[in-house]
Amino acid sequence: MDIKAYLRERKLLIDSFMDGYYSTPYPPKVLRDSMVYSLSAGGKRIRPILCLASYEACGGRAEDAVPQASAIELIHTYSLIHDDLPAMDNDDLRRGKPTNHKVFGEAMAILAGDGLLTDAFCLLADRRYRRPVISDESIALCVNELAYAAGSQGMVGGQAQDLLAENSDPDPITLTFIHEHKTAALISASVRMGAILAGTRGEDLERLAVYGENIGLAFQVIDDILDVEGETEVLGKPKGSDERLNKLTYPRVFGMEESRRKAKQLIESSMAAVSSLDGRADPLREIARYMYERKS
Repeated sequence: MDIKAYLRERKLLIDSFMDGYYSTPYPPKVLRDSMVYSLSAGGKRIRPILCLASYEACGGRAEDAVPQASAIELIHTYSLIHDDLPAMDNDDLRRGKPTNHKVFGEAMAILAGDGLLTDAFCLLADRRYRRPVISDESIALCVNELAYAAGSQGMVGGQAQDLLAENSDPDPITLTFIHEHKTAALISASVRMGAILAGTRGEDLERLAVYGENIGLAFQVIDDILDVEGETEVLGKPKGSDERLNKLTYPRVFGMEESRRKAKQLIESSMAAVSSLDGRADPLREIARYMYERKS
């Protein structure tokens, strides 16, 4: 299959929905503008696309789960706004554009993140955006999945440990904790949510969960590698920002060659997890390959 075409088509579904969701202005205008600025800054939408691909792998139509998948992107975008703040990673560039606080100020950037975080759960639970094929039980389970992955025992916990570990000695255990929580938790939840929305439970859900855990960790390992080897113009954010902040990364702890080996091993493990699924899971397999080969 043409994975680049698949990603473009699914990204268009997500972007079109989010454009419509925030199309009606409401006061205060600057808050909405700040939220939309970061949402429309050109992200790849990997997390909601993984949700849709998992939903399709379990027999659903991508179009039926777009609102619920989009809720994941609201969470991801909020996390980027807050990560970039001076009190956190203090970055000036995100997706090739000035970071939110550089345009709207720190206070409004914080509130924009808060708004996106809360809107995500409003959207996920809103019956107006739910197709009849998605059950109340599935929505309730997805609210739990997303809250857990984004909260103190997931992404927020990982971000906290990431800040605490700056300037610390290389430590593989702490590094793994950071990456599994800060990045992999939300990616894994995205895959699980797609399956849950389709009504999948049991062994197939567990296979997809293993896929999500491995591809999520691989995504961050590859990010660490690109922070060293990539170019700012391609990455859309400053090259070498991890080194500048003396963060715990895979290249710093294991070296570049071992990091590449670990990334490849994780990708292979993710694909093995879904090897027993039929052709409807091909997008998941191709996304894994795409992850490994990406340059940004």
